[in-house]
Amino acid sequence: MNILVSGASGYIGSQLVPALLKAGHYIVCMGRSAQQLTRKFPRQVHVVEADALRPETLDGIFRGVDVAYYLIHSLGAGERSFRRADQTAAHNFATAAKAAGVQRIVYLGGLGDRNSQLSAHLRSRQETSEALREYGPPLTEFRSAVVIGAGSTSFEMLRYLTERVPIMICPRWVTTRIQPIAIDDVISYFVAALDVPESAGQTIDIGSPSLETYRTMMLKYAAHRALRRPLIQVPVLTPRLSSYWVDLFTPISPSISRPLIEGLRSEVVCRDGLARELFPGIQPMSYEAALERALQVPNLAETVERWAEQQAESKPSFRRQFMEHEGWVADIREGQVAASLSQVFKVVEGIGGRRGWYYGTALWRLRAMLDRIIGGVGMGAGRRDPDQLQPGDKLDFWQVDEIEPGRRLRLRARMKIPGEAYLQFETLSDPDGTTRLRSAALFRPRGLGGRLYWWTLLPIHKVIFRGLNAAIRKRAADQATMAHFSHLAVSSD
Repeated sequence: MNILVSGASGYIGSQLVPALLKAGHYIVCMGRSAQQLTRKFPRQVHVVEADALRPETLDGIFRGVDVAYYLIHSLGAGERSFRRADQTAAHNFATAAKAAGVQRIVYLGGLGDRNSQLSAHLRSRQETSEALREYGPPLTEFRSAVVIGAGSTSFEMLRYLTERVPIMICPRWVTTRIQPIAIDDVISYFVAALDVPESAGQTIDIGSPSLETYRTMMLKYAAHRALRRPLIQVPVLTPRLSSYWVDLFTPISPSISRPLIEGLRSEVVCRDGLARELFPGIQPMSYEAALERALQVPNLAETVERWAEQQAESKPSFRRQFMEHEGWVADIREGQVAASLSQVFKVVEGIGGRRGWYYGTALWRLRAMLDRIIGGVGMGAGRRDPDQLQPGDKLDFWQVDEIEPGRRLRLRARMKIPGEAYLQFETLSDPDGTTRLRSAALFRPRGLGGRLYWWTLLPIHKVIFRGLNAAIRKRAADQATMAHFSHLAVSSD
């Protein structure tokens, strides 16, 4: 099928597009920034730049499209404006889609009893579905509560609060019933809907098989991360006051977090079994399973690549070192060197052991000594081989997590730290024939202690990791120069 995905650069859209491509569909990605979409999905999709709030930009984008996914929301427009913006965008999108002959729109709305006192956010999601249904082609509306997955705004809000606040003062809404759903299950329903024509014109409630409350969700998260989180429930903390608490402890924009918090007072559970009837092959996972998947170590190579691109596009900022992305913080360094990929990687692979760490070796050894004092491995036994590494090799107080010869080396920390730490080196070819060395220190802090650890050592880390990257490049350049002159000497003989 020919599929258009609006809001393709958002959280749901960025997960949906690869799944649709894998299923063999032709994908048109719609967004307000064609450059951003092209960078996210290079050479895989057709990109169109359009804004549902500007109907003139929608002309022609639906040509040949069979099904359109509507994944647009306007929370960023502000608390007082987003409902009107949501209505306008839905009307414009639906009208243009119907005029172009689109067969169906698929939309993700929000659970909640229409007859109850819903928050402005939940009411807007339902008003959006009404507009899409009235002005557009047949609508398949999936309705969900909190989507559990790394990067989901609601999940990140839960993550920030549970990780950063040792003792939580909670209002009555923490006992409100909720039926969350894993992002993988949302995507499964979205893709399966294309092969179930009976889902057209239906409103389908989707959720995990178990009922939760915000209290149980936070406590299960804390248990998974080995955190103690006492929850003290008080009767006077309103959703509005709670939103100020969220503003204080999370970097999520108030224009987004406050409408979401206001919605927490509403019970959001599935009211029927239509999802099981229409999609018997999909068995949604439990909250615990979704939580475990959301907290898995991500593809760190892709994560570093994405961060490096964002870092290159933004101005240098000390504050950036304090920012978390899906629970991780990072220090990324890059520099060019006049040496080949293999020459640079040979220096990288020879790090540690008797050679030392090329820069600040005394500080590395001091850190190892402190680790030994608190019962850690210290500097360990060095390394197995002075020149070559294999996955699983011990390397001082690191262990080789992944190695791609000539390309990438990733080390996982073995020392005692309040979190998980990785050190990654990559060699990249530049158009001018030089090699770019990218080094990244990645850390997933556990609880407030982990964040204090990162912030306290940040000035030292900045010096060490900058110096380490430079020292590797200098050593590689010196060895490349020596090899060049040796070759010339042999040639002259």
